[in-house]
Amino acid sequence: MNQKPGLPPLPPPPKNLSNNKNNNSAAKTVSTTKPIPDRLPTSKTVAQPNRPQRSSGQPSLETIIKTAFKSGFSDIHLGVGEVPRFRDRGEMELTEYSKTDLNTFMSWLYEVLTDKEVNQFKRDLEFDGATQYDFARVRINIFDSLLGPALVMRLIPLKILTMEELGMSPVFKDIADAHKGLILVTGPTGSGKSTTMAAMVDYINKEHAKHIITIEDPIEFVHQSRRSLIKQREVGINTLQFDNALKAALREDPDIILIGEMRDRGTVNTALKAAQTGHLVMGTLHTNSAIKTIERILTLYSAEEQDAMRVAISESLVAIIAQGLCRTTDGKRAAYHDILVNTETVKDYIKQGKYDEIHSLMQNGEYDGMITTNQSLFALYEDGRITEETALTQSPTPNEMAMMLRGRF
Repeated sequence: MNQKPGLPPLPPPPKNLSNNKNNNSAAKTVSTTKPIPDRLPTSKTVAQPNRPQRSSGQPSLETIIKTAFKSGFSDIHLGVGEVPRFRDRGEMELTEYSKTDLNTFMSWLYEVLTDKEVNQFKRDLEFDGATQYDFARVRINIFDSLLGPALVMRLIPLKILTMEELGMSPVFKDIADAHKGLILVTGPTGSGKSTTMAAMVDYINKEHAKHIITIEDPIEFVHQSRRSLIKQREVGINTLQFDNALKAALREDPDIILIGEMRDRGTVNTALKAAQTGHLVMGTLHTNSAIKTIERILTLYSAEEQDAMRVAISESLVAIIAQGLCRTTDGKRAAYHDILVNTETVKDYIKQGKYDEIHSLMQNGEYDGMITTNQSLFALYEDGRITEETALTQSPTPNEMAMMLRGRF
């Protein structure tokens, strides 16, 4: 196995344990993603022979996670040779911890990963996963860097916020009430897509008797079946291949299929097929506007295929919700949206590729729940929740935003 210098070799498991993964809970070796109580981390850390130990004065990883969670931080950044940092509503904040050394970092990994998973990181120099404490779920990404290995953790509350708690407009319920078709929630990393999607699934779970299958990498929010039956599958844990799981889902009697990310044309093709055959499909993309989402999907196809794809999208689409987050005047964050609802007129314009006309419909589509990013930002500004500078910075078309702020648009 090729191993980059600087990473210590994987120590052998203690000889007196026949199954380190299942019998090592006292040392907090946690298998990722499975939210089963007997696999949750404990607050007691016991030193293991032949494993890297934290340097004197360094906290446990659980202590760091608890501190960040209680203080309302969203992300934790740890790395060899670096001072730990937390993300506070979009801004990186230094902590008072000392710089992290290699032994301390590796001891942290063993708190949340199995021997097999640590070995996988050493082999691939990348690792994606998740784990769960009794107070929060944690999405994990480990990678190597010039200074040494680094770790980023996203903190996910166990409680799923409702649409009302998030201040989502009534159109979100209208969209979630659809019986079939394609719903896309888009935005850059850290824009709250997963939170919005979780709130919509939670609403469906409470209000409708459906069979919901999710395919995620990794699972973030954990849902409990209520009126609906929910089966969540994580790539690498509950299925070996994303594409296989998506294709198999069509044979598993679903009403709703949630796709963690629309990765490529194969995923798009299967999602459209499912949407056209009576299923409701929900997925995400990394685009920052509704119209750019359509254009992004079309770039996956050749020029000769795009006319047919525009027809397929127009016939399958329910809505596109593009989302961003911005800092508010009270130091918190608020979501703003670019929402396209596929009305009959919108459907015709999609087929013809008339995107300027679609944008005009969105500007005047308040009755159907449509809104543009600028309109959403302007509403936050009028409510006193964001400053003029924030509205201009977040706007995709600052000149238009400036005209709105000056009452000329």
